[in-house]
Order: sequence, then C-alpha cells, then structure tokens
Amino acid sequence: MKFRILLIIIIMSIDFLNAQIDENLQKIDSIKSLTENFETRDSTSIAEEYYKIGEFYRYSLVSDSAYFYFQKAEKVYRKFNNKFKTAATLYGIAVCQTYDKDYTGSESTSIEAITLLESLKKSNNVVKYKAFIYNNLGIVFDELEQFDQAIKYFELSLKLKKSLEGDFERSKGLTLNNMLKVYRRSGNYDLAIKKYNQIFDNKKLIQEHPEVYVLALGNYANTLYLSKNYEELPGLYLKALRISDSINDKYNSIIIHQHLAEYYNDLNQKDSAKYYAYQAKEISELYNNDDLLKSLLIISKVESGDIATEYLKEYIKLSDSLQKSERLKRDKFARIRFETNKIEQENIKIAKERLWLLIISIVLVLASFLLYLVISQRNKNKELQFIQKQQETNEEIYNLMLSQNESIEEARTLEKKRISEELHDGVLGRLFGTRLSLDSLNMNNSAEAIKTREQYIDELKTIEEDIRKVSHELNTDFVSGSGFIDIIKTLIETQSIAYKLSYELNHDDAITWDSVTNKKKIHIYRIIQETLHNIYKHASATHVSISFRLKKNVICLFIADDGSGFDVNKVRSGIGLKNINSRIKEINGTIDIISEKKLGTNVIIEAPIP
Repeated sequence: MKFRILLIIIIMSIDFLNAQIDENLQKIDSIKSLTENFETRDSTSIAEEYYKIGEFYRYSLVSDSAYFYFQKAEKVYRKFNNKFKTAATLYGIAVCQTYDKDYTGSESTSIEAITLLESLKKSNNVVKYKAFIYNNLGIVFDELEQFDQAIKYFELSLKLKKSLEGDFERSKGLTLNNMLKVYRRSGNYDLAIKKYNQIFDNKKLIQEHPEVYVLALGNYANTLYLSKNYEELPGLYLKALRISDSINDKYNSIIIHQHLAEYYNDLNQKDSAKYYAYQAKEISELYNNDDLLKSLLIISKVESGDIATEYLKEYIKLSDSLQKSERLKRDKFARIRFETNKIEQENIKIAKERLWLLIISIVLVLASFLLYLVISQRNKNKELQFIQKQQETNEEIYNLMLSQNESIEEARTLEKKRISEELHDGVLGRLFGTRLSLDSLNMNNSAEAIKTREQYIDELKTIEEDIRKVSHELNTDFVSGSGFIDIIKTLIETQSIAYKLSYELNHDDAITWDSVTNKKKIHIYRIIQETLHNIYKHASATHVSISFRLKKNVICLFIADDGSGFDVNKVRSGIGLKNINSRIKEINGTIDIISEKKLGTNVIIEAPIP
C-alpha cells in the first residue's frame, strides 16, 4: 500500500515537472522565433544593400566588385531560402561572368537561376527575370558562335518580354538588336535586315529610346557593309554617329567609329580611315579594354610602316594582358564560389553535429533517469508488474482474436473480388477470343480449318483447366520459368489475331523484370488483356501500339490505338474499367486515359518497381 502511494506521488511529481518543462520550452520557442524574425529581417536588409551595390558596379562595368557583392547577397538569400532573390542575384553574377568572357560559367549560373524561377509561382517579376536570363544566354551562345542556340534563347526572351505588364519597349528593342547582330555575324543578312525593320517601324522606341535605335542602326549599316551593299553608306554610319552625339552616347559611338574606319580603309581613303580609327581609340580608352583592343588593331591596319608595327605590338601586349586578367578573374570567381560552398558545407556539418549531440545528450539523460527508476523500483513492484503483465497478456489475446476475425473477413472479401477479376479478365477474355475464332471457322470444312478447330478445342480444354486452377489454386505464379516479355508478346499476338488487329510492341531492356513481384506482373498482364478486349469491343481500331519504359524506377506502360476514341469525361465505367482501376490500386500505380473522338485513345499506366 505504501509503495502504491509512493508511486502515485512520483508520477504526480513527474507530471508537474513535465508541465513546467513544456511551459519553459514554449517560452524559449517564442523567444527563439522572435529572434529569428529579427535576424531574418536584418539579414535580408543587408542582402538588399549588397545586391544594390552589386547592381551599381555591374552597370558601371566593374565586374569583379559586382560579383563580390552579388555573391555576398546570394549567400544570405540562400540561407533564408528566398528563391526569387537568389535567382535575381544569380542573374547579376551570370552577366558579370559574360562581361569577363567566362561563358561556360555564365551558362551554368543562368541555368541554375532559371531552374529556381521555374519552381516559383508565375508572376510578372518572375517572367521578367526569366526573359532577362534568356537574353543573357543568347549573348553567351552568340559569343561562342553557336548562332542557332543564340537565336533560340533570344526568341524565348522576346516572347516573354511581350507578355510582360509595363513598359518594356527598350528591353524588347535590345533583344531585337541582339538578334540582328547574331544574324549579321552568322552571315544571314536578309534576316538581319528584317529584324532592323521591326525596330525601325517602332516609332515609340526610336523617339523614347534613341540609344537602342543607334545600336540597331549601326548593326544594320555594318550588315549592308558586309553584304557589299554600299548604296546607303557611309550615310547610315554618319546618321548613327550624329544621334549618338546628340544624346551624348559616347560609348556606343566607339563601334560606329570603328566601322567607319574599316569602311574608309576598304575604299583606300586613308585619311578618313585614320581619323575615325584614332577617334575610336581615344573614346575607348575611357571605357572597355575590348573596344580599345579592337581600335588598336584597326589602327595597325590603316597605318603603315613603323607606326603600324608599333600599334600592332601595343595590340599584342594589351591582348596578352587582357587574357591574363580575364583568366585571373575567372579563377578568382571560381575560388570564391568554391570557398563559399566549402564554408556552407562545413556550417551544415557543424549544425548537424550539434543537433546530434543535443539529441544524444537528451536521450542519454532520459535513458539514465528511466534506468534508475526501473532499477530502484524493481524489487518493490514485482506483484504489480505480474498483475499488469497478466492484464496485458489477456488484452493481447483478445486483440489477436479480434484481429484474426477481421483478417478472415478481409481475406474472404479480397478472395471474392480476386476470383471475379480473374474470371472476367482472364477466362472470359480468352473464351471470347476463342469463340470469335471458332465462329470465323464455322462455315469452313477444309482440312486446315478442321485442324485449327481442334486447336481451339484444345484451347477450351486449357481454359477449363484454368477455371479449375482458379477454383483451387488462385495464387499460381503464371510467369514461372518464362520471360515476362515473351508472355506479354504471346498474349498480344493471340489477341491481335482474334481481334484482327495489327500491333507494335516495344520494351525497355533497362527494366529488370526479375525484381518485379509476381503479383505486380500478373496485374500488368491482366490490365493489357482487358485493355485489348475493350479496344476490340468499343474502339473499332485496326492498330494497337504497346510499349514499356523505365523512368526513375517506375515502369511506364503505354497502350495506344487508332480507334474511334471517346469523351473521357462522359464515358461510364464498366466492369472492365473498374477491374483495371482496382488492379492499378493494388500495385500502387496510376492510370491516365487520353482520348478524343476519331483520334484514338492513349492509356498511360505508371507502376513503381518496389
């Protein structure tokens, strides 16, 4: 009696302690949640500032600084699983990589950004960044001289930009100009001119964004130059130059000066060629080294003697310096990315170790407490334990009796259902096919017909044996000793002859049928049999195509016919379709029926191998 009172007191004390612990844990969770909210807001604000600084440097063409701040912003966005901001930051990094001619890296980063955006709900901002990223991919493949791929991405970008809400005329004009450039570089001058006309016909773009018009006009003029059509030259070049001067767009005027120098050099007008070549060099010294490099090369061509040699040497020296600088930047970017990933992995590892240490500590404390409680009470509660065990044993016996009764009833129900499916899908289908075959031979008394009838009579005997087997041994492994695909082929051949169908069977050798359970193979066999029967009965088809494919450890069964088709939403489910759905459920699979009137029917079934 005293022991029972003591036990009750201990249990009440433990309950009280548990209540206090739960209350304290709730308070800790509230404080932790509040702290994490502050941390998230502060970190996100810092990441926003990093991103803005990165954008500033990107527009200023200082790619290494832009990359540095984009990378810091990306790290924070990834930590808080902000997929949209991460994708936007990756786009900035990809553009920086394009600036520094790391085209492979830019492609990889762009694809990663697109993948993140694809996982998000469609919105105007999501579509906008997808359009920008596709435009960057087009530039990458243009530089790699994979012009077909470049055009493909530019078209995707332009299509998305046209669907955007808001004013994106300038952005669309830039993509059109990029396409014009690709067609020019690939020698497809007619299409280049066509894209120029699309820009020229957009008066709003020309008036509001003359810098885009200058780019297009310069590219168009260069297209005419390369196609040996000089009628509008140098007028178009000079017009583009005047517009650049009027809007103080010195950067874009560099290329126009270079084109004019090349044009006059071809005409052997050396003074004009030198003038524009030196103008290009003077302006490009303020901006991009690539433009300066090209200007030096042009001067080496228009000049002669020692002057040309000096500029050629200067060109080679700058070219080597640029290549080294670009290589160092690519290595630096790769190193930063590697070190960041390494730090992230180490942080994840440390966090996991701490979590496991906490879990193990809690488990050890709890286990020690329970062990102490059990050992200290063992000698005092033997009688109580005996009574409890006796009660538990009685309860288990009672539960087993209930479970056994339930299992018997469930087995009976399943057996009735299985017998119905086996008889309908197996025996009746074969009887129907045999009857059709005998009907076709009914009026034929030739020796060959008599022999064939005998074969079908033997088939009826076989069906009789199958009925007997269904009655006495319904769990027979029908695929034993024979390849499953061979059995399927025999089934399809037999049914096709009976139903006067031509057929095509394809199967994926990657499927290891030995690893598929016999139960699943039986259901697949019966599903094909029932589907062929339904095709003959309802579709009036002449050809059926059956194929097996393996996709991520899932067997995909495709059955297609060229029959009359039907409205999937209006069709009534007969016993055959119900049996198919029942079998699909048994193998944890899915079924999809696609059909249109006069266009045939496709049945797609997927079943996991395990």
